[in-house]
Amino acid sequence: MHRSNDHSIDRSITAGADFLQLDPGQAPAGGLADWLARRLREAIADGRLPVGTRLPATRVLAADLRVSRGVVTDAYRRLGEEGRIAGLGRGGTVVVDQFAPGTVPLSPPRPAAARSTVPGPTAARPEGTRPGPARPDPARDTTPTSPFDGEPATTVFDALRTAPARIDLAPGVPDLAAFPRAAWLRAERAVLRDLAAPDFGYGDPRGTPALRRAVADWLARNRGIRADPEEVLVVAGAAQALALVGEVLRADGLDVVAVEDPGSLGTRQHLGHRITATPPVPVDAEGIRVDSLRAAGARAVLLTPAHQFPTGVVLGGARRRELLQWAAEGGLVIEDDYDAEHRYDRPPVPALRGVLPEQVLYLGSVSKLLAPALRTGWVLAPTRYREALVDAKRLSDLGNAALPQLVLAHLMESGALERHLRLQRTRHRRRRDAMTAAVAVHLPGASVHGAAAGLHLMLTFPDGLPCTDTELAAAALAHGVKVHPLSWHARLPHPPGLVLGYAAGTPGEIEEGIAVLGRLLREAGPPLPG
Repeated sequence: MHRSNDHSIDRSITAGADFLQLDPGQAPAGGLADWLARRLREAIADGRLPVGTRLPATRVLAADLRVSRGVVTDAYRRLGEEGRIAGLGRGGTVVVDQFAPGTVPLSPPRPAAARSTVPGPTAARPEGTRPGPARPDPARDTTPTSPFDGEPATTVFDALRTAPARIDLAPGVPDLAAFPRAAWLRAERAVLRDLAAPDFGYGDPRGTPALRRAVADWLARNRGIRADPEEVLVVAGAAQALALVGEVLRADGLDVVAVEDPGSLGTRQHLGHRITATPPVPVDAEGIRVDSLRAAGARAVLLTPAHQFPTGVVLGGARRRELLQWAAEGGLVIEDDYDAEHRYDRPPVPALRGVLPEQVLYLGSVSKLLAPALRTGWVLAPTRYREALVDAKRLSDLGNAALPQLVLAHLMESGALERHLRLQRTRHRRRRDAMTAAVAVHLPGASVHGAAAGLHLMLTFPDGLPCTDTELAAAALAHGVKVHPLSWHARLPHPPGLVLGYAAGTPGEIEEGIAVLGRLLREAGPPLPG
């Protein structure tokens, strides 16, 4: 029978908003408006909502929180009477005064960061699978004729991306057909209209001030991170971020970084290009095993705590406390926050960076928010690594192209990016539901993991497969369907499985692709005993 490790998909959607990590479950009975007004007041006072920030429309925030619109309207009214926010008609409701007369900040303002003074091992075969054909040594064959010939080389994702197929269920991209072209063009025209001639010259290698400011505000509103724009380093996506981080850490004598297992093969490849060793640390239903991390002896670890790739688990509360204790004792957490904004059936999860900024090096990007083609991301580093990362970025490319940065900043500041994200959530939820329904029909022996958030599902086959998951993925590609075998992303023993992206395909394509997988398994024969 069909199994699921994400029972929340059968429940009503949990209330909560990424905006300021608001959770109405924290409000006292009968005091929703008081609670919301207080949370907004605190965010204005401590700088998470600086002057000029546009607040969500009342109907939008009410829908996210699953409360009546009157609750939000009442909270906004109170702040308006205090002189903190003002309605600007079609311009929306914006913050106009950080502190109302006679008040003091409820918490310290964001600290200003110091400005820079200078402008794997072989994958283990999962249990319950039959031996496949002999595989070539990847050290001798780094250009396989198929993505699934031999152990995955550094070119494997290029090979899979360019392989012809009718249906693409590979994970890693949002709905690219929904890219907001009209909003991007409007923002581009507005930027070009106001751009002065000197702005076309070489800029700050850290990124344009406009984008660094917009990113700091975005992270404060949506990820619970209070950061000064001076702390933000704009990079060419998470891939460059990992390369720069690896280079800086190795120069600091830190050449071993532990990674989650299962965990992203691509991330491990990028980091491993600069770092000597990436020992695997097991992940369970609560996230990374901190006891195993301690046993590994690594001084740094790369994590995806808000939505672990590929399992989809969220780092549990007790496990977060263990991890933060490990970090407080001198460990470094590299937090890859790759798709935390995409969530459907659970409340928002704040980033680790917001709790222990001097022990957490934070990575984010717009690859899952808008499109990987923009090659835009950001790094927030502990103070001790900040200047070295800026120097590494400068010597790498002198900084990202300025025009796309300014356009992205405009989208963030105008609210267009948040509107796009809300639209994408609706589309992605429908496609997620189409995939889980198709799995239940065509792959009834599979367990579904990570359905509450993100852009992908992980399937495992606890009762075994009549072949390896890599052989199943190869057969699927031969029949026009792209998927990732779970064994690509796992080095420790793990049940066979698949990692399937649902954001880029229509519900019809998703159903057809899953049907192909089911037919291939039926034709291959009964599964091996578990």
